[in-house]
Amino acid sequence: MAANRRKLMLPKEMAEVGWDFARKRDDLELVPFSDSTPQDEFRGMLATADAIALWARRFWAEDIALAPRLQVVSRIGVGYDSVDVATLTKRRIPLLIGGTANSVTVAEHAIFFMLHLAKQGVAMDRFVREDHWRDKNSVTLFDLFEKTLLIIGFGKIGTRVAARALALEMRVLAYDPFIPEDVIRARGAIPAPDLDAALAEADFVTIHCPKKPDTIGLISAARLARMKPSAFLINTARGGIIDEPALFDALTSGKIAGAGLDVFETEPTPADNPLLRAPNTIFAPHMAGVSRESLNRMAVTAVRNVLSIFDGKPNVENVVNKEVLT
Repeated sequence: MAANRRKLMLPKEMAEVGWDFARKRDDLELVPFSDSTPQDEFRGMLATADAIALWARRFWAEDIALAPRLQVVSRIGVGYDSVDVATLTKRRIPLLIGGTANSVTVAEHAIFFMLHLAKQGVAMDRFVREDHWRDKNSVTLFDLFEKTLLIIGFGKIGTRVAARALALEMRVLAYDPFIPEDVIRARGAIPAPDLDAALAEADFVTIHCPKKPDTIGLISAARLARMKPSAFLINTARGGIIDEPALFDALTSGKIAGAGLDVFETEPTPADNPLLRAPNTIFAPHMAGVSRESLNRMAVTAVRNVLSIFDGKPNVENVVNKEVLT
């Protein structure tokens, strides 16, 4: 055993393959905690922690202040709106995320939502189960073929959605002010520098941008009004990017045709959220990035990220606050 082992806090909720990967290192002391660990107990652990991997637990300035030895924070996943990045950056502590570990999973889920809405999966199943075959022509089914898809956010997930949509012979627009137009074209998509104009063209809109101050409320009532009445809106990114009351109004007034949401402003979303009663919708409980395979990939990536910092070879692609590396 190494004499001076670094303490790595790992959530019990993390897939076992990640724990097994970490156990291969004899220079680590693994400290288990849980999303349900009482706050006082959790913060007590931070006093001697050199690193932490986070699942669903929030990690704010008050927590960071109690971790004087902290060298790295790793998220099991790709979202980081539950972590105080600014405070980590002030301490020059890198935050690393899951990279591509669950990007294919989210991309598949976005396509699943699109197919469900186009093919009316629940209604078709119900007609058979309830012996209502005569009602099968009461709903209209749609093809994805030759429909226009607008992807908002053309990163690790958005590019994979594009690949799958192009395989379905869709026309793909991509809005991302941070990605050069030639990069978008190289992926087979059409750059859409004007979001408002692109929304008016799209038959399907799918959101894959991070939640930041400038993307909160990005899909507002005004932007929903620009969409076609026949268009569908998908969000597998983060709640709050869409104005939920405005979306409810758009769905119930027929301003858009339907929506698929994996994320909500408040999670779990309240049972009395009006959106749950809106027509032509499908929901998931923030599970778009979760599959048997992605859970394993995310766990191993989270540990690899920590080790990359400990070993002085940062996995730069996965670092959120890259400025701390300089």
